[in-house]
Amino acid sequence: MSQIVLQAEALSKSYPSANGQLTVLDNVNFTINQGNTLAIIGPSGSGKTTLLGLCAGLDVPTSGKVSLMGFKLNAMSEDDRAYLRNQYVGFVFQNFQLLATLTALENVMVPLELRGVKNVSEKAKELLSLVGLADRMHHYPTQLSGGEQQRVAMARAFITDPKILFADEPTGNLDEENSHHITDLLFSLNKQMGTTLVLVTHNLELARKTERILRMKGGKIVEEELIAVV
Repeated sequence: MSQIVLQAEALSKSYPSANGQLTVLDNVNFTINQGNTLAIIGPSGSGKTTLLGLCAGLDVPTSGKVSLMGFKLNAMSEDDRAYLRNQYVGFVFQNFQLLATLTALENVMVPLELRGVKNVSEKAKELLSLVGLADRMHHYPTQLSGGEQQRVAMARAFITDPKILFADEPTGNLDEENSHHITDLLFSLNKQMGTTLVLVTHNLELARKTERILRMKGGKIVEEELIAVV
């Protein structure tokens, strides 16, 4: 029986506004098992990125619960949630979030170095070769194209062998050709490493590469679709 990697129970998130409380998420429930792939889609303002942040422990819900790798995030301190992310979670963001003062190789090494792991350069080099950047590993982010920066970000996300990968609009800043390349790379690496994938995107074509789609509107999940993945 597959292990439940992520479970959201009655998740709601509200913020104070001039007109009272603004509810961004309203009673959201879902689970995802180990090795499965899930896309969360919906228009801007539907609550997708807020939901992703809550599931990754980057923020806390107003009400409801999140369980990640069996750990109840609500009961954990911010430091403990950060430690949990470092142990189990990988991230790929729309804007790459590379450190400008570090080379591609050094950026990829960072997550393992934060764990105190020694001699991580060989693994980082292997991953950069895997994403087609063996000849660019000593370049800085400003010397790389958008597609190349996202490939560095992907290598960085996978270097810790994460149990779950959160990808927030990973092709949002890329042209069509680079988008296709990054998409193929993401799903190839994900399958190869057996990672659970939670993907937030506006792109329905990208979403349909996952096994399951949650469609959001007005802070609620309004539809769930199962995809026959070939």
